Amino acid sequence: MTKHEVLAATNFGQRVAEEEVAALSGYFVETDNWRRLFSGEIDVVYGPKGSGKSALYALLLARSDELFDRNVLLIAGEKPRGTPAFRDLVADPPATEAEFTSLWKLYFLSLLSATFDEYGIENSEATQLKERLADDGLVKGQRSLQSLVHTVLDYVKRLLRPQAIEGGVNVDPATQLPIGFTGKIIFGEPSLAARECGVESVDSLLELANSALRRYAKYNVWIVLDRLDVAFAESLELEQNALRALFRVYLDLLDYDQIGTKIFLRTDIWKRITEGGFREASHITRHVTINWDRSSLLNLVIRRALFNRAIAEYYDIDAVEVLASTRSQENFFLRLCPDQVDVGSNKPTTLDWMLGRTRDGIQTNAPRELIHLLSSLRTQQMRRFELGEPDPDGESLFARAAFKQALPEVSEVRLTQTLYAEHPELRDYIEALRGQKTSQRLATLLPIWNLQEEATRHVAEQLAEVGLFEPRGTRDAPEYWVPFLYRDALDLVQGAAE
Repeated sequence: MTKHEVLAATNFGQRVAEEEVAALSGYFVETDNWRRLFSGEIDVVYGPKGSGKSALYALLLARSDELFDRNVLLIAGEKPRGTPAFRDLVADPPATEAEFTSLWKLYFLSLLSATFDEYGIENSEATQLKERLADDGLVKGQRSLQSLVHTVLDYVKRLLRPQAIEGGVNVDPATQLPIGFTGKIIFGEPSLAARECGVESVDSLLELANSALRRYAKYNVWIVLDRLDVAFAESLELEQNALRALFRVYLDLLDYDQIGTKIFLRTDIWKRITEGGFREASHITRHVTINWDRSSLLNLVIRRALFNRAIAEYYDIDAVEVLASTRSQENFFLRLCPDQVDVGSNKPTTLDWMLGRTRDGIQTNAPRELIHLLSSLRTQQMRRFELGEPDPDGESLFARAAFKQALPEVSEVRLTQTLYAEHPELRDYIEALRGQKTSQRLATLLPIWNLQEEATRHVAEQLAEVGLFEPRGTRDAPEYWVPFLYRDALDLVQGAAE
């Protein structure tokens, strides 16, 4: 095969895990973090955007049959793709954390009941749970997750905010429920009189579900939640109320030995919801944070390359032998790619060049941008072949020039689809930097943004928090350096502003 033919048969995969679920098992290495998650030792997975949280989530769902053999049932509490089930809450969200806590618990109960039906879990406790939910119209049935969220929220609002709906509503002293409200599930402990009237607390129903699972072959259920950054992206207040409540419910569920949750959350969002104080945070101990270093990122590149049979056959190598050690992976990388992109004794190796160009100002290397760079690199090299450019030197599949040609697309997508999409309030300040120098000081930023010094410092610090700036210098004389990742998209000029 020619290099052109090899590359034509090559695919480095999608940068978003939801778009390549079927192929993930071929790329994936079973790290200690994965083994701890799969064994049930880990409940909460933190990581930067693009770090691979959704890949772990997708793999967990893909291996549900293996978990079933271990008596673990998985429930997807959020849609893996498409519009998130909780996205529409922005229009009329729960007003408080307490309402969100009630929403989460009742939502989980509805999912548990649906799972009992799906897996044929039948005993007196399961029947009681389904009957209680059915009486109040809370059985999932054929509803989508989105519809179920709305149904549960409507119930919560009618119970906790009756005056907002009916005005001047009286409460039945026996049942503690608003008169005219037919529901029998409440969120506190009912009085004896209320219990005799058939009123149940949501916590007693969770205990009922737990008992049903314990009796039915001792099954455990994991309710798995991902894409929470998308679900509540429209409102910071909504996000804070929702996620604080979720973690309080997570801690409450630790009392039930058969019911658990697996939560995948971005580190910056966790920081945001806890920075104002969150006492419960210290009790969340079954967690792990995804981190990527040079060796693990090299492994990612090599695995995605060797997933292509054409590459393995062209280089006549055994994938198992290559993956057996970091040195073997380094050696194969040097066959696959040139030793340097920019030639010179002080210039980085190609791998370090790639990592440096996909690293943000917080010094985070996310697999998403590296995978995107690989895919863009393939596209640019294919274009070079099609234009009749000479083959890359030696064994390399890629010419040095293709690396530089691949970077602008990665830079543009990162700027527009991540930074602008998530921080639209900073867009004007970032756009004002277009065409400027890559290294700035407060004195040089003042005329660019036309702000007073304190306001300028505040904006610069915000840009540092989101990774557009890498802070350098000192507190009294700060300098702000734009990482390579954003330079092409903003047409920045190398050097320090005067």
